[in-house]
Amino acid sequence: MAYRSSVDIHTEWDIVAARQLGRNEAKKIGFGTVDQARITTAISELARNIYLYAGTGKIEIERLNESGVFGIAIIASDEGPGIPDVRKVMEDGFSTSGGLGAGMPGVKRLMDDFRIDTEKGKGTTITAIKWLR
Repeated sequence: MAYRSSVDIHTEWDIVAARQLGRNEAKKIGFGTVDQARITTAISELARNIYLYAGTGKIEIERLNESGVFGIAIIASDEGPGIPDVRKVMEDGFSTSGGLGAGMPGVKRLMDDFRIDTEKGKGTTITAIKWLR
């Protein structure tokens, strides 16, 4: 059975808690400081998007072990409005919040695997995986 822990996202402080949980789990798995920073940056972006666009949701951290290859999965889920245009969200520079627009494309670059499942009016689940090299 995989080890999974989570942080419910309701406030900006929950984003900090999710980052800390992710960093601690990444360290336990054996990731170095550079990959720990990549993982916590991805968690920050995913958790902030939950907070800004859905209001509430959850960040789950799962330790992975596939045939002796270890990794970490970040699962960001919400029951918000969904993402109307995933292709647009994945364009560098696209932002609806006035930010730099590095969000989702940045998360995809930081991690090894990245998947978005979204449905209008029902919410979004984003899964991002980093494998230990």
